[in-house]
Amino acid sequence: MNMKQPNFSRRDFLKTSSTAGLTLSAIAANASETKLNVHSEMIKNQTVPTLDLTPAKWIWYPSERCLQNSFIFFRKKIFISNGLKSAKGWIVADSRYKLMLNGERIQWGPAPSDPRWVDVDPVDLMEKLKIGENYLAVQVLFYGQGDGTWPIGKPGLIFKLEVEYIAGDKQLFVSDITWQTCLARCWPPGQYKRWYLRSLQEIFDARLYPAGWENGNEITQIKWLPAMELSCPADKPALCSNYRDYLFEIGSDCENASLRPRRIPFMDEIVVSARDLVESHYISWKVPADDYFDFLLPDAFQAVRESCVLQHAGKWQILPRPELSAVLTFEFTEQIVGWPGFTVQAEEGTIIELLVQEAHQPGGPAVMNNHFFSWTRFVCKQGENVFETFDYESLRWIQLVVRNTNQPVFVSNVQVRRRRFPWPNEPALYCSDGKIQKLLNAAINTIHNAAQETIVDGMGRERQQYSGDVGHQLHAIFLTFGEKRLPARYLETFSQGLTHDGYFLDCWPAYDRLARLMERQMDLTPWGPLLDHGIGFNFDSYYYYLYTGDRSALTEVFPRLCVFYHYLKSIQTSHGLLPVENTGVPKVWIDHNAYLKQRHKQCAFNLYTVAMLYHAFRPLCSLFGRTDLADEAYDFAGRILRKTQQFFWSSRHGLYVNNLPWIAEEKNIRTCDRSLATAVLFDLCPDGNMRSVVDTLAECPPHMGFSYPANAGWRLWALAKARRIQSVLNDFRTRWAFMQSVDLNNTLQEDWTARPDSQSQWSHCPVAPLYVFFMNVAGIQPLEPGFRKFFIRPQPGDLNEMKVTAHTVRGAITVDCRGTVGHRIVKLCTPKDTTGLLVLDGREILDLPENNETVFSGEKHYILPAGEPFEVNLEYS
Repeated sequence: MNMKQPNFSRRDFLKTSSTAGLTLSAIAANASETKLNVHSEMIKNQTVPTLDLTPAKWIWYPSERCLQNSFIFFRKKIFISNGLKSAKGWIVADSRYKLMLNGERIQWGPAPSDPRWVDVDPVDLMEKLKIGENYLAVQVLFYGQGDGTWPIGKPGLIFKLEVEYIAGDKQLFVSDITWQTCLARCWPPGQYKRWYLRSLQEIFDARLYPAGWENGNEITQIKWLPAMELSCPADKPALCSNYRDYLFEIGSDCENASLRPRRIPFMDEIVVSARDLVESHYISWKVPADDYFDFLLPDAFQAVRESCVLQHAGKWQILPRPELSAVLTFEFTEQIVGWPGFTVQAEEGTIIELLVQEAHQPGGPAVMNNHFFSWTRFVCKQGENVFETFDYESLRWIQLVVRNTNQPVFVSNVQVRRRRFPWPNEPALYCSDGKIQKLLNAAINTIHNAAQETIVDGMGRERQQYSGDVGHQLHAIFLTFGEKRLPARYLETFSQGLTHDGYFLDCWPAYDRLARLMERQMDLTPWGPLLDHGIGFNFDSYYYYLYTGDRSALTEVFPRLCVFYHYLKSIQTSHGLLPVENTGVPKVWIDHNAYLKQRHKQCAFNLYTVAMLYHAFRPLCSLFGRTDLADEAYDFAGRILRKTQQFFWSSRHGLYVNNLPWIAEEKNIRTCDRSLATAVLFDLCPDGNMRSVVDTLAECPPHMGFSYPANAGWRLWALAKARRIQSVLNDFRTRWAFMQSVDLNNTLQEDWTARPDSQSQWSHCPVAPLYVFFMNVAGIQPLEPGFRKFFIRPQPGDLNEMKVTAHTVRGAITVDCRGTVGHRIVKLCTPKDTTGLLVLDGREILDLPENNETVFSGEKHYILPAGEPFEVNLEYS
């Protein structure tokens, strides 16, 4: 195909994008009437289980206004008369709760949810209840202001527990007006936000804490009140209550809202102790310390670089100096996510700020207050204090700033209560290259930090789940751990962020994109709901079905994908392309590293959309019986592809050129790894002409924009498809393994460079080395839903040894390669009742039946014996 390239000026080309400014009513008309009612239509026909906790009541502290970041205590004495057979129930609160029984921590929750469809946590107290009096206690925090884990809501608590005795009789304990409640002023109510996406800037005063309240002790310093019942049905979330929201004036009849049972397990909690005290010194304040922490005043202190501690058998004794504050900095072995804490013995009124940081350079900033204001303040009571933050953090460093005392202070048990998803399988992968193995280990730890109740980019900054670059983690989660519950929840919760206009709030359920809607209307931010993440979400949904064969998790998701499809059709320009400029409230991002100008993203965005329509949305339409829509999407994709080739394919270069329409103005060509990789992966080059595209991806010339790490997997996938695996392995060694975070934090960082003592994300989500190792080095990929049929296309390159076990819904698939090219032995083990294809270099000859249908042109496709070990000798792979 040799098309004449149009030569538009910038002004002319922008004219073609003006239809992106359609009114919302026009977009809605294009998308059909069901668009605005998509949530209600799905709820009417949903198969998702819901809960009705009747006769339990939603309760709250008796009040008519709840300030942001308020903590409320609730407690209830219950009596167990005999031995128990079971004791199970449900609990949920807005926004976060800690449940205790007889003073013992039971659980923390709930998981981040859409406030209209809240996940309710199960409770099992069978092993904890004792015969006689027991005290249920719940500590609830209401955020009030948006958070990366909480978009909006109203305060409330609901609890239901049914106990069954050995004798057969049952007893019910529910939240109602008989519960006692009080305002926990040891956390000042109305406390300001930490920053844009963290609601709680925690300040805790142990002198005001009513110690023993959770055990039923009578506390003279507080007055217990009967709880106030909220007018809210027991099958609806707190959002539906009559409690007035004074901050945002939100309210709804919530006809379609519901409570849903939590379907993922609770996080494992493991106490991890600090490795060591790395440095200590004093600081002299030039301004009041409180003013510094509140307002981050410049030049607020002077460091005095003298040791301030003596160590005694696991304790650090701080040596007080008049007018100086002591600073202790502790290091952990790797970056982790959890609740930091410590024990301290001090005089009453001693103030300790706990600061966390992902990366710190010893001898660097004297105070680590340089990471999104990540500090918590504790005020000591007299004697021993055991402190732990209420909300979790992502960190490798803890710093304690100790002030307001002239007496010796003893610090011990500096630790983190680490939280991790309880994966059904442990990772099983090994390679003989030490650098690559270390890189894979770092990717695994990164997933531990990023994939918990939601699948997020980085827990140190946003704690929000995105599609697009973040959704790639799903491949690693499926193959490394064999986990499908968490991906199913990700699909459900992300899809609930569909707007009435038809695009997704692409970090849902979180606050960010709600705020961006307002900011975009006033042109106050370049960030908005990202349309390319909606494209990625279609892929996420299809891959879920391909890996699991589970259609049920998509029944709520698919109608929303249809609405998004209609939205894309509505913004198509008069030149037949989808715009990347003048898109109104939503934005097209694609990547921030690979492009010099926003208009350079149009080629990649349109190719991405074409690939999605062909390879994700269309098969999902067929799955749900919408063959009409599948055919329509196929035609729509074809039209976009032809226009994209017309405007951006350069026959001269054999490449998609991002600035081809403006080449007369810009002179030098610009390409990007994303456009080129998409073209290779989904066969979108005219006449299959991929040679120059693959060469460019391998060589990375200056004209090719290179994506940031979370998007770099596209290029690696494409090179592997073209059997350029050595380029992939070399990239692992020379680019990825040299990330500072791999060596220091056992994680993968957000950008190719990262700085300590900054806002850099040292544990982000770019786990491409892990999923590429499974999918392309070991070569394990599904061909039919639920791994009924799959292929193994091993490409060990120059690795002398490699062993990988992929955990699929059908069972484990193991690939074990030993030796070098020409002398390589490959041992395979596949599950029963599956069809596996071994895809090899076309010169390899094996005594196995060949498959009639080929996946890779020019390569041999042998049918593997299922359910039994098999060994082959390879000459060319």
